[in-house]
Amino acid sequence: MRANKAPANQLHIQDYLSSFYFGDFYTCGGLELKTRELLTLCIISALGGAEGQVKAHVLGNYNVGNDKETLIAAITHCLPYMGFPRTLNALSVRRKQGQMLGTNKASTQGGPG
Repeated sequence: MRANKAPANQLHIQDYLSSFYFGDFYTCGGLELKTRELLTLCIISALGGAEGQVKAHVLGNYNVGNDKETLIAAITHCLPYMGFPRTLNALSVRRKQGQMLGTNKASTQGGPG
């Protein structure tokens, strides 16, 4: 599973990612795919400086069936642990991806997102 955008001298990173993360962790049991993807989004958001990966995992969450409200609720739940800047960054990425996908209908929950 290689990204076509990777330069030839960096394809080994794609191999490492595929075998380590997708081969060992992503496929292990214990969690439903929707839960696993939601956790991944929250953890990557908390790291900061990984907006490209946040963007990819927002899309991943939509692809596995998590909706806008679920993403907003999960990111908001992480606020005390990851702080306001990273929470707002994650919500901003989610909003931009939602606009791109047309999933930004009025939220039933208050707050940003």
